[in-house]
Amino acid sequence: MTATPPAPQASRTTRIRDWLCAHPDGTDAMLALAVLAAMVIGSFAEPQGVGGPEFGTRTPDLPSLGLMVLGAAALVFRRRRPRTVLAATSAVTLVELLAGPARAPVAMSAVVALFTVAARTDRPTTWRVGLLTMTGLTAAALLAGPLPWYAQENIAVFAWTGMAAAAGDAVRSRRAFVDAIRERAERAERTREEEARRRVAEERLRIARDLHDVVAHHIALVNVQAGVAAHVMDKRPDQAKEALAHVREASRTALGELRATVGLLRQSGDPEAPTEPAPGLAVLDDLVDTFRHAGLPVAVARDPGAPPLPAGADLAAYRIVQEALTNVRKHAGADARAEVSIVRVGSALEVTVLDDGGTTTAVPAGPGGGHGLLGMRERAGALGGSCSAGPRYGGGWRVHAILPLDHAREDA
Repeated sequence: MTATPPAPQASRTTRIRDWLCAHPDGTDAMLALAVLAAMVIGSFAEPQGVGGPEFGTRTPDLPSLGLMVLGAAALVFRRRRPRTVLAATSAVTLVELLAGPARAPVAMSAVVALFTVAARTDRPTTWRVGLLTMTGLTAAALLAGPLPWYAQENIAVFAWTGMAAAAGDAVRSRRAFVDAIRERAERAERTREEEARRRVAEERLRIARDLHDVVAHHIALVNVQAGVAAHVMDKRPDQAKEALAHVREASRTALGELRATVGLLRQSGDPEAPTEPAPGLAVLDDLVDTFRHAGLPVAVARDPGAPPLPAGADLAAYRIVQEALTNVRKHAGADARAEVSIVRVGSALEVTVLDDGGTTTAVPAGPGGGHGLLGMRERAGALGGSCSAGPRYGGGWRVHAILPLDHAREDA
């Protein structure tokens, strides 16, 4: 079934409206001509005929025609100077009302000018200007006009000026409403774009943080074990084989985690649910054993009967301990010792990792700083907590993190 093409009449109307909006001066000129034609035609009509308005019973004089031309000509400038045009058309109307018995409908130009003022100003201005125009023109027609005060032409002046002010205010209100809707739509679109950019940035940061935790930990262990194997290869081959086995195990684990992360990034649709749980304090002993095999004595102090932690806090605590021990193995002395303390205090979890710095100088890590400390602070900050790291009095390093459990439970 084919779609029905738009009607030619609708497209022609759209083109005409677009042209009128693009040429306001031409639009005002055509409006002035139309108002002039209506005033001239109305000046030939007698509204109080037997069967209604009668044409041919009266003829406007030359001064009335001149006033109608002046009133219509002023409307050409109604958008540029609406109040000035209203004053000019009101003055022309007053002259016609006070001049004599001829009754040309010059007030029509003042009605159009009042509508323009109401449509292009605020409501208080519309009330003040509208009441002043209605009162002035109506009073002039009632008190000094050529017709009796109760004539319907006098009431028509009041009615038309009032309707012009009301119609102009309605048009202004509708334009303001449409502009407000358009502004809200544009603001909502900008907000959606900013939210999408923010989420992309947060996701990139999270992926970079996870990759750093995985790679830095395992590569640091591979580096240490490879150095041990190279050092004892000739004198103690059994110990070298054990170190190489740890190298193989650490590299295989790192490759597996990298493969899983890259697989999630390469999926075009929604990622599948992971087949293994995220690391947490439940596997802290396995993590500590890897450092012990690498030659770093680690003592752990925690409550084995503590209730389960929220997933966010559990993962953050595990990653903070992992990064802190990795830094100890990389930067502390060769015979350094580490202590890990995990204590639940009220509605928060305190994680502390200490090292004594060792008795020998550590090998420098190379130029430039890493992102480990920044990643630990970001993980704690994401849960509404804090993480601090710095040297200890007497030597060594201290990492202390506070993770609010209530905030982590809400995020989970």
